[in-house]
Amino acid sequence: MKIIIIGAGPGGYETALLAAKRGVEVMLVEAGHVGGTCLNEGCIPTKAFCKNAEVLDGLREAEAFGVTGLTYGFDFKAVAARKNAVVEQLRGGVEGLLGHKLITLVRGKASFKDAHTVVVTSSPVMSSEVETSEYTADYIIIATGSVSASLPIPGADLPGILTSREILDLEEVPQRLCVIGGGVIGLEFASVFRSFGSEVTVLEYFKEILPRFDSDLSKRLKQSLGKRGIEISTQTQVTAIEERTTCHVERPEGVEKSVYKVSFSRKGKEESVEADKVLMAVGRKANVDSLNLADVGIEFTPRGIVVDDKTMQTNIPHIYAVGDINGKMMLAHAATFQGIVALDHIMGVENGIDLSVMPAAVFTSPEAASVGMTEEDCKAAGVPVKSLKSFFRANGKAVTMGETDGFCKVIVAAEPKDGGETPSEPGRILGCHLYGPHASDIVQEACALITQKATLAQFENIIHTHPTLTEVLQSAVHN
Repeated sequence: MKIIIIGAGPGGYETALLAAKRGVEVMLVEAGHVGGTCLNEGCIPTKAFCKNAEVLDGLREAEAFGVTGLTYGFDFKAVAARKNAVVEQLRGGVEGLLGHKLITLVRGKASFKDAHTVVVTSSPVMSSEVETSEYTADYIIIATGSVSASLPIPGADLPGILTSREILDLEEVPQRLCVIGGGVIGLEFASVFRSFGSEVTVLEYFKEILPRFDSDLSKRLKQSLGKRGIEISTQTQVTAIEERTTCHVERPEGVEKSVYKVSFSRKGKEESVEADKVLMAVGRKANVDSLNLADVGIEFTPRGIVVDDKTMQTNIPHIYAVGDINGKMMLAHAATFQGIVALDHIMGVENGIDLSVMPAAVFTSPEAASVGMTEEDCKAAGVPVKSLKSFFRANGKAVTMGETDGFCKVIVAAEPKDGGETPSEPGRILGCHLYGPHASDIVQEACALITQKATLAQFENIIHTHPTLTEVLQSAVHN
């Protein structure tokens, strides 16, 4: 058996490594750097920025911990250099792992010739010539990820309008940053650059930031970010972006810089905000353009390739699609586990992976995290629930850290009021949503319990170490 995997992001390279470990020959095709968007342009470089932001915030708050007389500077070029070094280190690690004898790494852009044949187009180093090669396999897994989306508005293509990739390559911190989109990507960059010293405005189309998260969490996190000086405007439709030049007040007279006017409508009023840079963070779209899917007959929509939820199979049984390319859950760990599911199906291996229980985290300051059903999900599904809440301000560890802003909500299936039936067993834990220090780590306990279909009674019997941040879970379920 031979498998071709198109794309060496988390869904691709992790699946290739597992296949090789099981004795399967794999060809891995990648047009860019191994590691995909997550390692090179997403999760990893942004988390490097987050650490720098955390250090800066700690220095600003040092006096509260008895540390006085500090003097320090901020070298953004050094910050960028550290980010690049982290990426290169991890990329080198992936490259090393892919040296497995059963894995062949092919550099180039892949497209389908037919249902079993992939054409790879590459440009050899130090050559302008384009080479094409054809490869066949018994099974093919598509894992080409996604690309940044943009709004179809005037000015969206101006030079100062950045994607999540381009903002990572800035050479200086913008004095004013406008972020279009209050989702995960937009809020993480908003939080980081606020810590770096930027004046930040976030414009979000929907009623709340983080539209897919629990609305209670979204509302509270919005308030928390507002306390940090981040201006957030919701129910806002951006209509146009204009560029103008002005004298740079911090440079010699006569030197001009570009300033961007972002126009938007909100509650029937036309408004605008000016910024030195604009981040377009309105989501991502499946990277399907160059694959030649239509000619092969692979079904896809604007959201991505259509797959079976349980197997990741496309409408062509021996072709699978995992990760962002199928548009189901655009998270690195989702891609990894979808790849495992696909490989297991190919090899006839049974697994107990429940892809519906997918934790997500937002690395703002403070962090936010979520797993399982929201209250809105439960209402839509006709599931009666009770919400159990606790607050970080009552958590001993959070108080010692000076990080008391945050809350935790655990959603539990309840008995139906009319005595009728409910889709979920009463007492079963259905979801957990929180923001606060280390929320991304805390949520994993809830994820494990939801995966195991644990009940509230079982959760109540778990002993938590004191003092720890995870006691917010204990406090919630005992309320």
